[in-house]
Amino acid sequence: MLEQLREVVWKCNLELPKNGLVKMTSGNVSGRDPATNLVVIKPSGYSYDEMTPAHMVVVNLEGDVIEGDLLPSVDTDTHLYIYQHRPDVFGITHTHSRYATSFAALGQPIPACLTTTAMLGGQIPLGGYAPIGGADIGQEIIAKIGNSKAIIMQNHGVFTIGKDAKQATKMAIEVEEIAEITHLALLRGQPIMLTPAQITEIAELYTHNYGQVRA
Repeated sequence: MLEQLREVVWKCNLELPKNGLVKMTSGNVSGRDPATNLVVIKPSGYSYDEMTPAHMVVVNLEGDVIEGDLLPSVDTDTHLYIYQHRPDVFGITHTHSRYATSFAALGQPIPACLTTTAMLGGQIPLGGYAPIGGADIGQEIIAKIGNSKAIIMQNHGVFTIGKDAKQATKMAIEVEEIAEITHLALLRGQPIMLTPAQITEIAELYTHNYGQVRA
């Protein structure tokens, strides 16, 4: 079932340790199939080194396992809440990447002092504390994420969303690079913040002119 989506979600999950965004078995990526609304997600506590596409778990939006021999991620309810309340979202990534999570530990959003923040919507907002393993985190994400493609959750980590699993994973990688550079800038002084107009202008460039754009 959903063989192609399983392959994509599996590859996206492998990007997390590859890019230093997670340790051991933490973190996860999911993808939602537009045709069936079924969700493919990483199994709970499973080694990235041992995972194959067949290990990915298929669940419906109510959380029932439709296909798979393993238990889905403990963050499944969070993913499902977001999918239920954001029909435009078809991919979600969750990490504990160190620099971004250091902002979460301090209870601080990541400010928009770099042009790359524009592809995420500007300042990366902060969500309040919520216990893991249920829909509470999803509720807080929906309440606080706004137009951003990323949010850092207080005392926890990073969640990113996208039009598919690939975009959500790319955003997670971008968040960590932004957080690291911002952290280094803050050590030396007060970073120069982008204006809302500048963020809008740069976002338009990323949307319409970045990559292999064809007329």
